Amino acid sequence: MMKDDCIFCKLANGVIPTNSIYEDDDFRVILDAGPATRGHALIIPKEHYANLYEIDENVAASAMKLAKKMAAHMTERLKCDGFNLVQNNGECAGQSVFHFHLHLIPRYENDGALPLWKPQSPDDDAQKKLCEELKF
Repeated sequence: MMKDDCIFCKLANGVIPTNSIYEDDDFRVILDAGPATRGHALIIPKEHYANLYEIDENVAASAMKLAKKMAAHMTERLKCDGFNLVQNNGECAGQSVFHFHLHLIPRYENDGALPLWKPQSPDDDAQKKLCEELKF
């Protein structure tokens, strides 16, 4: 269901015009208005889900299948050197619009679009303890 006060619902459902590069019954893929690199796009479901925690499993699976197809298509067309898929959940994780969306970011040699984290160096004991804590 579309949420009336959600800008991404409006973008995904054609209420607000976009630079759309793909559309089907469930998703619209648009160019990002503030791109990290040339060709940066967003996969946006037409139904409203605030984040990964709320999205239907089948819709999430379909989003990833579409991401694979779009990445291959965009790589061929843009001649990019690599590709990032980014999906943020929660404000502290970088989510600024609270409608699930998946970033498709073509990467080019020396493009300067750096990852958002600095790798840490935990010791083996800390990793083993964390592993036990997270086992599912």
